[in-house]
Amino acid sequence: MKIPGHLAIIMDGNGRWAKKRGLPKILGHRSGIKTVDLITEECAKLGVKALTLYTFSSENWNRPKEEVNALMVLLRDNLIKYGKKLKKNNIRFNVIGKIVDLPDNLCSAIKEVQEDTVDNTGMILTLALNYGGRQEILEAVKAVSKEYSAFPEKIDSLQEKDFEKKLYTNDLPELDLMIRTSGEERISNFLLWQSAYTELYFTDIFWPDFNIDELKKAFKEYADRERRFGG
Repeated sequence: MKIPGHLAIIMDGNGRWAKKRGLPKILGHRSGIKTVDLITEECAKLGVKALTLYTFSSENWNRPKEEVNALMVLLRDNLIKYGKKLKKNNIRFNVIGKIVDLPDNLCSAIKEVQEDTVDNTGMILTLALNYGGRQEILEAVKAVSKEYSAFPEKIDSLQEKDFEKKLYTNDLPELDLMIRTSGEERISNFLLWQSAYTELYFTDIFWPDFNIDELKKAFKEYADRERRFGG
């Protein structure tokens, strides 16, 4: 089976999964974290080089405060819990987004796991935290503007590869496949620049129910597609 080198997932449907079962929404998020562990491990085994997960968007701050607070605690606790496993499995941990706006204790946990796995040579697991695609592009534009402000005559020579160096994902491979669970068919401000020629796969399965069989189903469809990149 042809395996995508870089896979991105919009992990949607935790709340609806919980509601369907008459459970608090936070239990849906907890169940979703178990799926993260399962899918991360399987992707590494199958040979995926980079896995990027849409974990908390810049728009998610608009959710009820108690839900946001619970999510921050859940993220911190599970980073600590699974960090050692990432190191053991030779997975390098990475984060993209405006990390400075996250709680201090979560930032500390992120830094600890990053430092603990920095020498790992296997798959790169990236969590998009406080991330927005438009925000990322805007930050890159600002960086380019500062760099070229002293040499405005050089701006005409700016190429895509130069601009991409200013993106959060500058050290990640080209994005091959994006999966979204829960039946929604949009990319919701996720990796806007990177998804120009990315294959999109949508499934009605809620994220907590997304399993290895569903992952392989997505990979099979990806393998059956002909990617022409506009040619």
